[in-house]
Amino acid sequence: LVVDRAAEHRGLVARVDELEDAVRARKEFSGIIGRTAAIEQVLRRLARAARSDVTVMLTGETGTGKELAARSLHRAGRRADQPFVAVNCGAIPAALAEDELFGHVRGAFTDARADRKGRFEQANLGTLFLDEIGDLPPEVQVKLLRALQEGEISRVGSEQAVHIDVRFILPTNRDLSRDISGGQFRADLFWPLNVVQVEMPALRDRREDLPLLVAHLLDRV
Repeated sequence: LVVDRAAEHRGLVARVDELEDAVRARKEFSGIIGRTAAIEQVLRRLARAARSDVTVMLTGETGTGKELAARSLHRAGRRADQPFVAVNCGAIPAALAEDELFGHVRGAFTDARADRKGRFEQANLGTLFLDEIGDLPPEVQVKLLRALQEGEISRVGSEQAVHIDVRFILPTNRDLSRDISGGQFRADLFWPLNVVQVEMPALRDRREDLPLLVAHLLDRV
């Protein structure tokens, strides 16, 4: 009898903790509209991730709300009062990717008339949102791996290390594991990035949320 009561108590405590997590998630991520089980699972995973600086990979099709989830995650975390810097890696020409992310020093190339901070330094102490990281060229992936492992970067044209402290959120609609097999993405970079993965469900998989989404959009008109 004592054992049964202890087990029942543990079950009740676990249920209370689960309900508290659900309430907290709904409050912290109120901008994500939906009541389906798929969305509730997303909210719980985001709420747990918000408690630390763990790297989060957001997967799902284009239009599933990955940037909304990322910004909500940033606001719910301890870096909320620090910068949120979004970078569309697929929109950066390969030749400019290193300069865009890591910056340069004066004289690094012909038009480098002054030092320039890259997106990593702009996001220091905050969150760096690297959209479609799989589009980065291999040589930039190497420098990104160093930034992850050592917490520092070097500007183009400089050998001096610059310390950075950023939280990474990485949305992608690509299968990066397949890119690894094809040689387009580094396996040694994928694993430290794929710490927590949250899949954003497509709207066709949560049609019960349509009335809520329509009402939300009408309220904004």
